[in-house]
Amino acid sequence: MVFLSKRFNELNGADFIRMVEAGALRLKTNVDRVNALNVFPVPDGDTGTNMNLTLTSGVEELRRRPSEHLGKAAEALAKGLLMGARGNSGVILSQLFRGFSKAVADLSTANAQQVAAAFQNGVDIAYKAVVKPVEGTILTVAKEAAKQAVVTAKRQSDVTTVVSELLRQGQDALNRTPDLLPVLKQVGVVDSGGQGLVLIYEGFMSALEGQDEVVEPADMPYVAFGAVQPIDELLEPENTAVNVQAHAELKSAQAHLATEDIEYGYCTEFMIRLNPSKTASRPFDEALFREQLSAYGDSLLVVADDDLVKIHIHAEYPGTVMTHAQQYGELSRIKIENMRDQHTHILESEQPFGTVEPALQAAAAAVPAEADAIADTDDLKRYGFVAVSAGEGLSGIFTSLGVDRVLHGGQTMNPSTEDIVKAVSEVEAHTVFVLPNNSNIIMAAQQAVELVEDKQVIVVPSKSIPQGIAAIIAFQEEAAPDENADNMQQALQQVHAGQVTYAVRDTQMDGIDIKQGDYIGIHNSKIVASNPDLVASCRQLIDSLLADGAEILTLYAGADAEESTTQQLVAYVHEAHGDVEVEVHEGGQPLYYYIISAE
Repeated sequence: MVFLSKRFNELNGADFIRMVEAGALRLKTNVDRVNALNVFPVPDGDTGTNMNLTLTSGVEELRRRPSEHLGKAAEALAKGLLMGARGNSGVILSQLFRGFSKAVADLSTANAQQVAAAFQNGVDIAYKAVVKPVEGTILTVAKEAAKQAVVTAKRQSDVTTVVSELLRQGQDALNRTPDLLPVLKQVGVVDSGGQGLVLIYEGFMSALEGQDEVVEPADMPYVAFGAVQPIDELLEPENTAVNVQAHAELKSAQAHLATEDIEYGYCTEFMIRLNPSKTASRPFDEALFREQLSAYGDSLLVVADDDLVKIHIHAEYPGTVMTHAQQYGELSRIKIENMRDQHTHILESEQPFGTVEPALQAAAAAVPAEADAIADTDDLKRYGFVAVSAGEGLSGIFTSLGVDRVLHGGQTMNPSTEDIVKAVSEVEAHTVFVLPNNSNIIMAAQQAVELVEDKQVIVVPSKSIPQGIAAIIAFQEEAAPDENADNMQQALQQVHAGQVTYAVRDTQMDGIDIKQGDYIGIHNSKIVASNPDLVASCRQLIDSLLADGAEILTLYAGADAEESTTQQLVAYVHEAHGDVEVEVHEGGQPLYYYIISAE
């Protein structure tokens, strides 16, 4: 294993790759720690997961396109991060390194001042990407760290010293986040996104000082022209040129297959942890399950072992496969790779790097051939819709309301920017409205807008399922796009949204003592109920939702909600709020016993 020297004046592409790999490994091994810092004590805090998936996407792109040229390596990372960005923390992380990439685009190596300036440029780009920046978050940590790096670089020519100060100031800024964001002090934690960033910086330092070897994760090999090859071996001086003759021969072999001929474009892998409460009424049959999945693609592998099921499939619509699988339990270790992109990378592996934007535009354009054919016709409909949802029932509701593509997601799994771009590209319409239905997906959706060129994309910033449903109901086919956007956004304000889940730790929020295992009721973004009894907590939430005189209450029952409990709640509304009309739908969403809307 090759280490970097502990002190040096220039940073090149190989150095940068090792730094990023070490940062990714440090973050990956601390995902649960970062997730645990989420302010809300709900079971689906996912800041660490989102940052890890985002950075993993960046590392995979780096390994597909390694370079000794710093600008080219940074460009590859920026592309991978942007297309794989999940959640607000992931989007901000992608913007930080997009700005870094822009600053070093033309540099084969960078000195200490240039490295510091690149980190500062990342902060500038990230702040511009956030409509209302909030201090006390990952943005503050990045800003204070970069500021110190710039100051240090004015008097120090050593890159290691600059990054060391970047880390030191980042940790100090992280420790101060509770003083800037009252809710953090109330709960007694530092910002989760800021902690994730500091972990990445720690990885940078471990690589620069040679403290830790960059361990090659078994599930993330570097694939060089069809052969598995460790990244450190590839970047050894004697291997820098790679075997050009072998490369040419393999490229020629790939040329026999056209990218558009790949029928099932996504290599999809994930695991199901079987849930007894789900399999009690719908027993898992491995043979039947394999037969059902075979309708969605090829190269199918299903291996069941006790309460775990491992799936590998080449599919055109991975979300459909996972939605089907989720009826048996919780999904984990999800990995989806675009084989069309991989094939294109192999064919174009000798082409020089361009700027970040053209590469991103090319990736955004990598949609199925039938979508390209559609774009060339004049029979596109005027409007189309993409919505994010979790649970078969909720997804079915959106489909019945006219949504063209429903992306599986929400708190448990945020779709990436690339997922949203692909879904929009598949909709046969001139104008496509995107309903994120979760505050943590809005930034990824807005980022996707920049990557779609052949149609108008409008993000309606819905923060919940009830808001998304209200928005699409407010849509009018005959209205202009801007008028519809205004009407749909106004509809968001008319809905009170509630959710019921359970607490994963003891804490105190909004003046309420919360005990681990309590059922908590959340009205919009505020916890209004915490009780060891599910029905009691639901009643408190319903009272809060109806306090302003709503006339209709809608219950969306989750996957773990019992019919008897639902009937008790309906009876309670009739008794305590006699004039309120009650509707009940099977939502099927995980983790949340009920999603409730009041209008």
